[in-house]
Amino acid sequence: MKKEMSSFDVRSIVTELADLEGAHMDKIFHWGAGNVLFRINVQGEGKKELFFKDRKWLYSPSVKPETPTMPTSFASYLRKYVDNARIGKVRQVGFDRVVEMELMKSEGDYTLIFEMFGGGNVLLVKDGIIQNCLVQKTWRDRTSRPGAEYTSPKSRFDPTTSTAEEFLASFRSSDADCVRTLATAVNLGGQYAEEVCRRVGVDKNTPASDIDDGTVAAMYAAMGELVQHVLDVPEPTAYLSEDRIEDFAPMELMSHGDMESKRFGTMSELIHAYMEQISDEEEESFVDPEIEKLNRRIAKQEETLEEYRAQCEELRVKAESLYTDYQNANDLLNVLSEQSQKLTWEKLREGAMRIPFVTGIDPSRNLVTGTFAGQTVTLDYTKGIDANASDIYQRGKEIGEKAKRAEEALEESRAELARKQKGIDRAKALMAGKAQPTKQFWFERYKWYISPQGKLVIAGKDAHTNDNVVKKHLKDGDLYAHADVHGAPSVVIKEGSKLDQSELRLACQFAIAQSKAWVAALSEGSAFWAYPDQVSKTPNPGEFVPRGAFIIRGKRNYEYHLPMELVVGEVYFQNARKVMCGPAECFAQSDRYFVIRPGKGKSGRKSSEMAKRFQVPEEEVSRILPPGDVEIIREVWPAEDAEGETG
Repeated sequence: MKKEMSSFDVRSIVTELADLEGAHMDKIFHWGAGNVLFRINVQGEGKKELFFKDRKWLYSPSVKPETPTMPTSFASYLRKYVDNARIGKVRQVGFDRVVEMELMKSEGDYTLIFEMFGGGNVLLVKDGIIQNCLVQKTWRDRTSRPGAEYTSPKSRFDPTTSTAEEFLASFRSSDADCVRTLATAVNLGGQYAEEVCRRVGVDKNTPASDIDDGTVAAMYAAMGELVQHVLDVPEPTAYLSEDRIEDFAPMELMSHGDMESKRFGTMSELIHAYMEQISDEEEESFVDPEIEKLNRRIAKQEETLEEYRAQCEELRVKAESLYTDYQNANDLLNVLSEQSQKLTWEKLREGAMRIPFVTGIDPSRNLVTGTFAGQTVTLDYTKGIDANASDIYQRGKEIGEKAKRAEEALEESRAELARKQKGIDRAKALMAGKAQPTKQFWFERYKWYISPQGKLVIAGKDAHTNDNVVKKHLKDGDLYAHADVHGAPSVVIKEGSKLDQSELRLACQFAIAQSKAWVAALSEGSAFWAYPDQVSKTPNPGEFVPRGAFIIRGKRNYEYHLPMELVVGEVYFQNARKVMCGPAECFAQSDRYFVIRPGKGKSGRKSSEMAKRFQVPEEEVSRILPPGDVEIIREVWPAEDAEGETG
């Protein structure tokens, strides 16, 4: 199993992260021993995540991991200083496992540094001084602590920029074997050192001093091919064993030619798949501490109960052996009882040990041990055979009571284990069936839909977002829509000037449906659209414009008799599946949707029902629904899927 990223993996990831240049940093999350997630706003693509997992895996996950609700002090610090910072260049430092990301803000520029060696670290640096870091540590030649000057790790040989002469000089500087020389002196690492040996056809254990210059030149050429794959034609490839990823690389490797391989679109997708596999395996092997403690207790109780039962059986057999060998037992007890009154302890012991079936005697305690019917039994010779047998039976009875209590305790422990295991199994089942969120886009902070002609329509959710949707997103070429209802949202129709009248009517329908007219359960309503230059925050003399409201000057283009009806359905936007709420005409290509109108049912219950069918978190549906109650009046769903739901 692969334990960490190689320098080649890091270079491949850095190439992918070049797409983040110009994007803006959003929230930062931190949890566990070393998980840091950066949410990034990418223009035209929505939100992306950059995940530094376990301080050694850097990638952009396909699905956003679950993040804590309360930020740690480290996350809060980063949010304070780099929130909304514009991302500049992302680069690998030399050919080391270090990545630097430029962050630019009006008050100054920062560098976010990811170190994937020596336990890993994340550092925020400004003007060469460490502002904060995930792990504080001091080495012999460098220090990672706030206030200290940041010192890069000592640079090593860079295979991506080296010349043939530099390669030869580094190779000749080593007295190790070929593969170790390539791994260390030439900084390829073990995996790629073996790959170069395989491609050139050299025994990896050959001493470096025995390799001629021609072969060294061939190694340099083979290394160049590996580097070219990473820089120019990356081929993220996983190598499988029994359908499990055992290794991966940003290229095809001859050294893994005997393994099944699987190509991925990006290195991030590959690492994400590998992380999910590791997570699944850890979950399967994980034993809850409470369960483990109960299992240990049950094992000990089972052992104790077995001992009690064995002792009971042993005492029963011993008592019965006295009657089986009645003559010897009875004679022995009578003789010793009589002689103990006449002889000294020494004489009594001497005489008793001459009896063949006697194995020991303790006159100080009036005890004699003998073998009767194959059983070794210790008896009190001041008592008769019946009294001794009764004593043995009584001890067995007492141990039997202990066994009974031990069995009851064992059953209680087993019942407790069953309850806890049932709870864990239920939780696992819930997690296994937990709906995964779809890809998030920037416009989901508002109400939204995609028009039949593919244009984005966004609307405010409250006074604050009503202001934002106009101030930030109403541009030339867009149109504005609104309903004459108190609290109605401001609606921006992106590139609305290019749309026909039918699409503008849909935007007006969306405006009235997302207003309090829905709460009032009206059957229809009216709304209007206007041009951007008609929308103003400047009031007329003597008037006041509250937060979230705007002044509309000039002609309002009204649309009347707009049906109070919307559709919640499945659509695809930028190749990502989304659940959308909008006018029915927007779902011509969808075969999974619900038609809704104001109703008496609770919207929360309806959102839960629809979320379950769409297999997304309930919050993803509830946040796009109109305000107030919702009634589902019609459902469109593929027949086979519907049968599967009820089957």
